[in-house]
Amino acid sequence: MGDAQRGAGSRPPAPGRDPGLQPERTRLAWRRTTLSCTVVALLAGRRLLRSTAPFAVDVALAALVALLWLTFVAVSHRRVRAMATGRPPDLPAWIALLLAGCTVTLAVFGAAIVVS
Repeated sequence: MGDAQRGAGSRPPAPGRDPGLQPERTRLAWRRTTLSCTVVALLAGRRLLRSTAPFAVDVALAALVALLWLTFVAVSHRRVRAMATGRPPDLPAWIALLLAGCTVTLAVFGAAIVVS
């Protein structure tokens, strides 16, 4: 069966695949990114505690930071567990976009914390 006959999302079989250290490097990358998101979320929480903004604004921002962090941690944990298999499934495009949005938003929060 040629590449043209296979669907765009299908993968060729991988019997006896030797991925080497790639899954371990990927797990470590997910862990580092999760740690970075955790640090930004904690710093944002600390900044919100010292904020002079109205209480409702602080609560809304804290809820947003918590939601972003929990989303990233949940998906990260799922992907790290998937790395234990011989060949993990592809990351769906909508999840990749969601994670990119979480990362960019947390980066903006991090930059705002540094600037303020």
